Amino acid sequence: MFKRKPVVAQVDGRDIACVICGAGEFVDRPVKLNSTAAELFDLAWANETATGLICTNCGYVHEFVGDRIELYEA
Repeated sequence: MFKRKPVVAQVDGRDIACVICGAGEFVDRPVKLNSTAAELFDLAWANETATGLICTNCGYVHEFVGDRIELYEA
């Protein structure tokens, strides 16, 4: 299903679990946070990027902005 290796994640030392199925392994990838104005003026490339964690069990995507999230190999 995924080509990248799974990770586990923490925010402020607390483990993250999927809000849908409760699993604890994810695949990470950058996610663009598009805004209407940027899309309207063809400037989507300039939007902020979040860290997306995709649950390896159910596929739900969690998004985190900022640098407080820590990722570790599962």
